[in-house]
Amino acid sequence: MENAPGLTISATAVAELNRQAAFTGTPGIMHIDLLDDKYGDGWKFIRIRPGKNEGVPIARADGITLYACRDQIILFQGLTLNYFGDLSGGGFLISTPKGSEPSPCGSGFRKLSKV
Repeated sequence: MENAPGLTISATAVAELNRQAAFTGTPGIMHIDLLDDKYGDGWKFIRIRPGKNEGVPIARADGITLYACRDQIILFQGLTLNYFGDLSGGGFLISTPKGSEPSPCGSGFRKLSKV
């Protein structure tokens, strides 16, 4: 993997990524990217989709390859992708980079503003 950012995928996230990839017809291949919030408050939220979506591989673990847009590779440096699920549902969570604050739902973050 060229320019691999060191994104870590937890075992629970690997299992869910593999399940979703198989269900959507792209076994072993998923894509992650960060979307800006709708209100311009600086939040970035993860979006996970099946397929490569013109991305480059950024992480591999236990049968899944995770792709991302080349221009977002640096944003994933040192982060961890996790998955939490219970009887009421579940979702992917991402760790918070240094100098950022986590979103209340755990699926995003934003850079702390300097005062």
